[in-house]
Amino acid sequence: MIGVVGLGYVGLPVAVGFSEKHRVIGFDVDDKKIAKLKSGKDPSKQFSAEALAQAQIEFTTDAKNLRNCACIVVAVPTPISASNEPDFSYLEAASQLIGENLTPETVVVYESTVYPGATEEICCPILENTSKLKVGKDFFIGYSPERINPGDKEHTFKTIPKVVAGQSVYVTEWLYHLYQGVIEANVYKASSIKVAEAAKVVENTQRDINIAFMNELSHIFNQLNVPTKDVLEAAGTKWNFLSFTPGLVGGHCIGVDPYYLIYKSKLAGYEPNFLTAAREVNESMVDHITNTVMQQIIKNQLPFNNLKITILGATFKENIGDMRNSKALSILEKLLHLGLSVQLCDPHIDSSMVKDMYGISNTPFPKLEKADIVIITVPHQVFNWAQLKNILKEKSIVMDIKSAVPEVNIPDNTVHWHL
Repeated sequence: MIGVVGLGYVGLPVAVGFSEKHRVIGFDVDDKKIAKLKSGKDPSKQFSAEALAQAQIEFTTDAKNLRNCACIVVAVPTPISASNEPDFSYLEAASQLIGENLTPETVVVYESTVYPGATEEICCPILENTSKLKVGKDFFIGYSPERINPGDKEHTFKTIPKVVAGQSVYVTEWLYHLYQGVIEANVYKASSIKVAEAAKVVENTQRDINIAFMNELSHIFNQLNVPTKDVLEAAGTKWNFLSFTPGLVGGHCIGVDPYYLIYKSKLAGYEPNFLTAAREVNESMVDHITNTVMQQIIKNQLPFNNLKITILGATFKENIGDMRNSKALSILEKLLHLGLSVQLCDPHIDSSMVKDMYGISNTPFPKLEKADIVIITVPHQVFNWAQLKNILKEKSIVMDIKSAVPEVNIPDNTVHWHL
């Protein structure tokens, strides 16, 4: 029997994946989430009621149900603090809870993103102290970094290659066979838990750096009056050119994980200037977009008093409902702070959350007022020129941050801006 602790965007796909071959206990401390899952409703909107029913997962808030599990998979959030340092509170709480219900011979495998060494330095002592059991003798630990990509129907838990590592060769081999039984892709055995942990933060840090490079280029080419999109298309004709585009970097992975490596690097006595610079570039994009809005208002002589701005997209990425660390919301907040009239539209989100946080409604697309400026912060598939034409004033600006809509069929008297 497999236990999965944490049933969010990562944990639920893991639970569903394992349920094809094993009996699964799905645990979460959120009783409202568990109630929804029991009724066939996935709060993350990744699985249908039919898929959840077919999975036959035993959803529970009672940690005692984990006691009979041969393996417990931990998939809880690892965010950062206000000072951009690792926040292990969820991981520590999960380890405490598991330790209180840990039985001999159990394998505890962590999937949460951490810096190299965290599993053995932070989680393992909590498990030992709480359970009064000895790691490596009474129970065992491993690490298998999550690679779930929310909203991606092609790259799923079953089809993404998996990395596994245990505290010993035996545990690594055990985890290899466990995951190989439910993963269609390759399962890779890392040489140690630290290597597997490092591999995960490197994956996301690499992407953060490459996007920062694109954002830097967009600043340069904007000053030179050269379209960044055209430059990247031309450069992309070379076989070894890496395909990245400028844009906002938010969410709970790419915009967070580099700070874990930065933090651990500084503890080790090395200042990771390159990683820090990339983070600064990407974090600066919210101010850049906000400033550009003001510049476009002045440049195009739009009436400031009666100005209407529409933001399309409130999530941190396309075609999902997750608003954690969303830079679209950061832009919304700054524009509201400037006293501008802003309306928001996102068909994927929980409208009550936006209302509670910002006092603004999530307006359905057909009910949007015509706007002077439309900012496509998150290019959900539902947003296109056919729709945009209906919400634009006669003279308007479309700020298409990620160049999502094609530069054809642009309405008359409409400025199409992009990074």
